[in-house]
Amino acid sequence: MQAFSKKIVLCGGVRTPIGHIARSLARIRPEELMKTAVQSLLQKTSLDPEKVSGIVVGWVGQSFSAPNIARVTALKAGLPEKVQSVTVQNNCVSSIESVSAAARFILAGEGDLYVAGGTESMSQFPYSFRGSRDLKQLRSLDALKSKWTTLLQDPDVAVIDSIEEGLTDPVKQINMAGTAEVCAQIYGISRETQDVYARESYRRCIDGWKSGFYKTHVNPFQQDGAVRLEKDEYPFLREELVAKPEMFAKAPLAFDNSSYSIQDFYNQFGQYMDGKKYESGKTKGTVTLFNSCARSDGATAVIVTTEEKAAELRLPILAEIKSWGFYGNNPAHMGVSPALAAPVALERAGLSFDQLDQIELHEPFAATVLSLFKVGKERFKHDWESKFKSGALNPNGGSIAMGHPLGATGIRLLLNLLYALQSNPKSRYGMIAACAGGGMGGTLIVEKRET
Repeated sequence: MQAFSKKIVLCGGVRTPIGHIARSLARIRPEELMKTAVQSLLQKTSLDPEKVSGIVVGWVGQSFSAPNIARVTALKAGLPEKVQSVTVQNNCVSSIESVSAAARFILAGEGDLYVAGGTESMSQFPYSFRGSRDLKQLRSLDALKSKWTTLLQDPDVAVIDSIEEGLTDPVKQINMAGTAEVCAQIYGISRETQDVYARESYRRCIDGWKSGFYKTHVNPFQQDGAVRLEKDEYPFLREELVAKPEMFAKAPLAFDNSSYSIQDFYNQFGQYMDGKKYESGKTKGTVTLFNSCARSDGATAVIVTTEEKAAELRLPILAEIKSWGFYGNNPAHMGVSPALAAPVALERAGLSFDQLDQIELHEPFAATVLSLFKVGKERFKHDWESKFKSGALNPNGGSIAMGHPLGATGIRLLLNLLYALQSNPKSRYGMIAACAGGGMGGTLIVEKRET
């Protein structure tokens, strides 16, 4: 097999607005969201579908309604039947994986132009019955229906909420919010500091919408000729938090309340605290709904191709991919993994952290972001916090404000980065970074091209 040395570039990108769970986009299936993103991308770039070699789609909540959603999307969006179609799942870095996989396919000579995408409808994550089909009551759909009234009491059958199960690490038995609280306790991140960070995420996001930044790459979602959602939903549902920051204090604590105390949390997860001990009267919970990202629906898409192919098709080159890097750590410390993945991508790109002009960092929880700031500086001398304070990191807000459609977030970060680089004449290098359930961190570095 022969590998090829080619410059891989990104040409245009688009996404749907991000809908809040159980609201405006709740009835739209993930394959329909993805189809819409792909069709919008083709229209935006005037790309002939026949020129597409393949499509790679990140999707976390994979179900059997759209097996290989990349293939379903390709056919629904009008791509030729011959296109290579691959679905990837790497939890919250799935669409960073889809971009990286598309680049790998090109470097391996399998094609020269790919659509990379990501999609999620958390509103449509199912409830399901779990049990073996050797049980009479689960042997067929008819049998299940006939036993419907007694299944909840059946010890051999479990009813599963796929969101809650999917957001709980099966190895360490801790959910994602729990990993944020673990990091907050280890690194001494107070609730008040988290709330200040979260408020700034909302403020920047809302300002980004009001300034017109997001109009560069977000297309209103339409159905049957009517606009169902014009802009990201959650930041405007929480807009009052910016004007009235005292409201943050009203959000209940996830792990320090009347039914579950922070001492209970230490009893359950103290093994992951790196020696941190509970202190009566001093130890406080920190993670709340308002300093965490929301569950969401949406889809994203971007063109990944060679420099030569982009020139041939007269596609607008936004940036060249310089490198990417993935790195795994303890799943209970999931949120700091981007700090560990960044050095991998920087070394491969031959760059220092200080050379990065723009960074887009996933914000699952303010606690994990602020912990990452400490880990990056202490272990690698990477000053993420200074980048944030200067506006070089997440200048237009992040996942806390926008929400987190799991499989789509990686490319959401990438689109924020690409169009922020374009709007900053002094910028050259940019990086996206995200953590993912299971302890994975993913990063990708680009160099801006002038369009």
